[in-house]
Amino acid sequence: MPMDELLSRAMPHSPEAEQAVLGSMLIDADCIKDVMDRLQPQDFYLRQNREIFETIYSMFIYSKPIDGVTVAREMEKAGVYREDTRAYLLQLMEVTPTSANVLEYAGIIRDKALLRSMAKAAGDIAAMVQEGVGNAGEILASAEQKIYAIRQGRGSQEMTHVGVVVEEVMDQLAKLTAGAEPPGLSTGLSAVDRKINGLNKSDLLLLAARPGMGKTSMALNVALSVAKATPEKTVAVFSLEMSKEQLVTRLLANEGLIENTRLATGNLRESDWEKIAQAASVLNRTNIRIDDNPLLTVADMNAKCRRLENLGLVVIDYLQLMTSAGGRSYSGENRQQAVADISRMLKIMAKELQVPVLCLSQLSRANEKREDKRPMLSDLRESGAIEQDADIVLFLYRDDYYNEDSEKRNIAECIVAKNRHGETGKVELRWMPEYTAFSTLENRYEEE
Repeated sequence: MPMDELLSRAMPHSPEAEQAVLGSMLIDADCIKDVMDRLQPQDFYLRQNREIFETIYSMFIYSKPIDGVTVAREMEKAGVYREDTRAYLLQLMEVTPTSANVLEYAGIIRDKALLRSMAKAAGDIAAMVQEGVGNAGEILASAEQKIYAIRQGRGSQEMTHVGVVVEEVMDQLAKLTAGAEPPGLSTGLSAVDRKINGLNKSDLLLLAARPGMGKTSMALNVALSVAKATPEKTVAVFSLEMSKEQLVTRLLANEGLIENTRLATGNLRESDWEKIAQAASVLNRTNIRIDDNPLLTVADMNAKCRRLENLGLVVIDYLQLMTSAGGRSYSGENRQQAVADISRMLKIMAKELQVPVLCLSQLSRANEKREDKRPMLSDLRESGAIEQDADIVLFLYRDDYYNEDSEKRNIAECIVAKNRHGETGKVELRWMPEYTAFSTLENRYEEE
């Protein structure tokens, strides 16, 4: 059997479908945008077809006219033009009588590309097992990651052409200039949204405070706000400290504005029951998923999140309670290493899942020794790495927690100590202790 036939049998592909799609794009520029939504250059198996598609792709992004002649010229400029290129382009246009079935052919190409990605992943996994790199748990995590990358529509090792990204950035800029809302999901607190531009894909946000400042309440505020605003999205909450029941009690208090102490003691009035019923029906309509297993590792969380459809946000309460992979507990000096590993993995998880990850963190007591007790980046417990990995670091501070006669009764400061997308500064929020909830203060906040 000739070598090229052997190779062509090796990987699934359809030369006819590839030619039909390219021919359709050349004879009918209208169908190009539909094809661009569905296919990437690497979906084409045959090199010449891939080069033609790449050329059309970049011409499309820069709104250049596309036909047999212009494509040939661009291919010459790009240095991918061969003697038979012009003849091949003409042949593609001749063998494609109509562009009517272009999307069916695009579907076939996508399907074959998916099969090739699976074959490659299976080969990689088999090789890892044969070579014995790492223990079974690590190989399993790596295998899941490869399959997940295919499901997400990106081959784990593929590199993206800058033109593809340019198009996404242009779209984003157009939305921003049109005066749309901040690009990310809303935290439910407009003053905070303005400061950090909302919760953005692949961001690791760290919300840190001393115990008792309302970290969990703030995180639940955000989770509930996202879940209510985008009911089609799933919000995953990993609660390493509170049980599911405690957490949902908090959510009910928060949504229904029911006093927490009444919910805790069961000392409820008739009117409270009405509020609870309303709050419960709001919660039922959201897609919040809760896991309260205190022994979860980042790898566990990552695996669970991958299985959730349409994930929008991940909330973790809280960092220092997490065990690092392998369940080892670190003590003293090594604890810093563990927290560094965990925060690094959380950032990778945010990038991989392409959703914001909001992680809570406990602060050291350093601030309590200072005159001004507002937290600083250096107070992050076992810090350094956490500060480095996080895109945004928020601190919560309530003056009335330390000063009985503070004039800022029930006012919390949300201090933006690090912000990869903009400026730092602080925002004042109203703290409603009886409902363990935050809301926006009507007055504007002053800049430091």
